[in-house]
Amino acid sequence: MKNFLKLFVVAVASVVVFTGCNCFGKMSKQQDAVSIACTPDVLALNNGKVEADITVTFPAKYYNKKAVLKVTPVMVFAGGEVEGATKYFQGSKVQDNYTVVNTMGGQFTQHVEFPYDARMAQSELQLRIEVKCPGGKCKTFTLVNANTGALPTKAQAAALAAGGEQATAIKREFGLVVAKGVNTLQSDLDYAAAMSNTANNYKNVTTVVTKADIMYAINSSTVSKAAANSEDLKAFKQNVVDNQGNERATQKLYVHGYASPDGPERLNDKLSSARSKSGHKTAEKLLKDTGMELDVASYGEDWEGFQELVAASDIEDKDIILQVLRRYDSSTQRESEIKNMSAVFTELKKEILPKLRRAQLVNSTDIKGKTDAEMADLINSGRLDELTDEELLYMAESVLEDQKAKATVLEYAAKKFNDARAYNNLGVVYAQLNDKAKALASFEKAAQLGLNNNEINSNLALANLANGNTVKAQQYAAAADAKTKSLISAAQGNYSTAAATLKGYNAAIANTMNNDLTAAKNAIASDTSAKADYLRAVIASKQGDIDTAKAQLKSAVAKDASLAKKAATDVNLANVFEGGFKL
Repeated sequence: MKNFLKLFVVAVASVVVFTGCNCFGKMSKQQDAVSIACTPDVLALNNGKVEADITVTFPAKYYNKKAVLKVTPVMVFAGGEVEGATKYFQGSKVQDNYTVVNTMGGQFTQHVEFPYDARMAQSELQLRIEVKCPGGKCKTFTLVNANTGALPTKAQAAALAAGGEQATAIKREFGLVVAKGVNTLQSDLDYAAAMSNTANNYKNVTTVVTKADIMYAINSSTVSKAAANSEDLKAFKQNVVDNQGNERATQKLYVHGYASPDGPERLNDKLSSARSKSGHKTAEKLLKDTGMELDVASYGEDWEGFQELVAASDIEDKDIILQVLRRYDSSTQRESEIKNMSAVFTELKKEILPKLRRAQLVNSTDIKGKTDAEMADLINSGRLDELTDEELLYMAESVLEDQKAKATVLEYAAKKFNDARAYNNLGVVYAQLNDKAKALASFEKAAQLGLNNNEINSNLALANLANGNTVKAQQYAAAADAKTKSLISAAQGNYSTAAATLKGYNAAIANTMNNDLTAAKNAIASDTSAKADYLRAVIASKQGDIDTAKAQLKSAVAKDASLAKKAATDVNLANVFEGGFKL
């Protein structure tokens, strides 16, 4: 939108009459031909800044060759103001290094930008004009009322010289308003919704396997007295008894018979079966008073156990042995190749093979963990020390609904266990609580503790965006997911690129900023949240559908009362309140 600016030329008559600064006199003849345009005409928050291009057009044969104008853009808001970069215009005979406006006139654009301050939501972008002319009394820059053309009265000049609140008020009165308000919709991007938790390893049922071996002599299936009364068997029984006293434990007992892989395979199969039976009788006698039953199975030659023992041994040529096991499937070929290594086989007969002549007792116990209700009671009573790391992570992610309760649980888990996962998930909760600084600090701590995946890189990028650190966020973009990259694009003002990938609420914001209002409405069609209702009000306002905007705004405030305050200063809803509408 182009606003016709008479500030330079309207001032001419006043300057001539009141000051004798007659270098501006000739400029008054074409006052309506001087114009100014501000793009955009409604300013927008982008990447933590408010930016605009102000274009001034001077007609030919207009600008006095000895005149100098000083133009300063200023963002004015309640409680403060921020000056932008000053632009100077000079006539062709002025001996300075300013922008020259010659007799041909021309168009001049000044780019201005300001770091965003939340108070700028209701603000004005003003131009403050000062004039200087070597002839007359304006030998130094003198402030001009850009709206009326009047120069300061003596009293105003004295107040300006003294500074303070009165001087500020006069400057604001003299400024020409070229834009009002700042569209802050970009700041409503929901970065927290795009953040990801790190998965936990919680299992409600944990399987604990306990084993004990009954050892046999070579080619024997007879259980010796010493083997039947070994300390390993006594400990095995005690474990069974202990588990019977645990109402959360469910036990399954097995006896597995094995033979060492030396000698004929058929003989070893019979031997392992016999050891299963004798081992079973020994186990039944051992566990008679527990009332537990045992399943029995035989497994023949124990090549698997052989491989495990060799791999864990200090045998010099164990790598060659393991290669033989991988190369051949036949038991006969394996045994033959290994026996050909006479020195090695001697060591195997002494160190490895005797350990494989056994019947193995196995107790596979499923231990059921605490119920969700039990863990919730411990949390509510402050007994977090009775929960494991995995239980705390699980409760925070899958059971608890209150964000503050989640934060309490994760803060405890993070500090007690120094767990990178807890710090990452705590960062997500802090972001959802809108504590942006704490969220970023938590993600950084998770990374320091070694968490290194797409999740943490995406979360670090998003947390930096939320804190206005767009350049820092970009550093994590390469290792971030597609959604995060799109939000970085949105934070940089590349709304068309962002809208192509984003979904839901964030897509609606990107499309609204891209002025694709139909796509914006479609993106949140099924979203019934307060923030979605609020955004629908903004979209309706932009479409000129004020009745719908009012209805959606009422719905949003009914769900979240804090949005009433936001709406009162939102430039996107200014037309909704013009008729005296109240929430």
